[in-house]
Amino acid sequence: MSSTATPAIRVRDLRKVFTVTRRRAGLRGALRSLVAPVRSEVVALAGIDLDMEPGERLALIGPNGAGKSTAIKILTGILQPTSGACEVLGLVPWRQRETLARRVGTVFGQRPQLWYHLPAIETLRLLAAVHDIDRREAERRIGELAGAFELGDLLDVPVRKLSLGQRMRCEVAASLVHRPRLLLLDEPSIGLDPVAKHRIRQMVLRASERDGVGVLVTSHDAGDIEALCRRVVILEHGRIVYRDELQNLKRSYLSSKRVEVHFARPVTLDRLPAGVRLERQDAISALLHVDTARASIDRVLAVLGRAGELADLVISEPTLEEVIRAVFTRGAPEPST
Repeated sequence: MSSTATPAIRVRDLRKVFTVTRRRAGLRGALRSLVAPVRSEVVALAGIDLDMEPGERLALIGPNGAGKSTAIKILTGILQPTSGACEVLGLVPWRQRETLARRVGTVFGQRPQLWYHLPAIETLRLLAAVHDIDRREAERRIGELAGAFELGDLLDVPVRKLSLGQRMRCEVAASLVHRPRLLLLDEPSIGLDPVAKHRIRQMVLRASERDGVGVLVTSHDAGDIEALCRRVVILEHGRIVYRDELQNLKRSYLSSKRVEVHFARPVTLDRLPAGVRLERQDAISALLHVDTARASIDRVLAVLGRAGELADLVISEPTLEEVIRAVFTRGAPEPST
């Protein structure tokens, strides 16, 4: 990638403060109108810096109220920040919103863009017209998306008759009609069953890898983040508290592994190293929790090998859901970079 390439996203010291007005409690009638309302400020973003390279897949995560939705609304030009600088594909979103909309695709899990009573293909044709795509090229592009994402006859079915998973597949297709350079996904798999989630993730990955589309994901579903993203940024109380490669986050924050072992013949496990906890055992199998800060995997394997002949062994890392839960409950880790 050229060092002179325009960043997909460049944010510097971005702040957003909302003023909240409320009436004093307990006042009635004329008195209520005479007493001045109480005004307070809510800091949604407290001066964040963020960079995203072209074609990158980045997760922006955090608990409710962390500032994720506010950040997305600023990036799409819906909101204007209180202060700071922000460019998306070289454009200032709230000043060049119409131009930006032609280069960015959006999928909001709770805000559909498809017309509810019409077949999805009609919305795709309308979006193509909005983006000044020639009718012949639009039909070719829609056919390309339908084939790539296995939409079959779904595009000809009224949206109201589609399942949620089918609708979301069409939503992703609609967001890609105009060949955007950046795709913003806000809770794209909310409410979907596991099979539908998998299909949505595969669609997004395919678009990213085939066409070089950058992807910014906000989600509470660890599966979305783990399947789609290579780098993660964690927001909390309007501040970025962590940013690093996804694998670095998993390695640095939860220094533990699960070891599931099956022996060829019955064995008894005893004298396990410090840092190894036996979670389950029967005659020929065991499940171990290993604190790798206290016991190396090599040492554990040596102990298991001395205990008996190994028939099968599986070593697994903590799930991203465990990592996120630990970050939110115990505080953010120190990034490795």
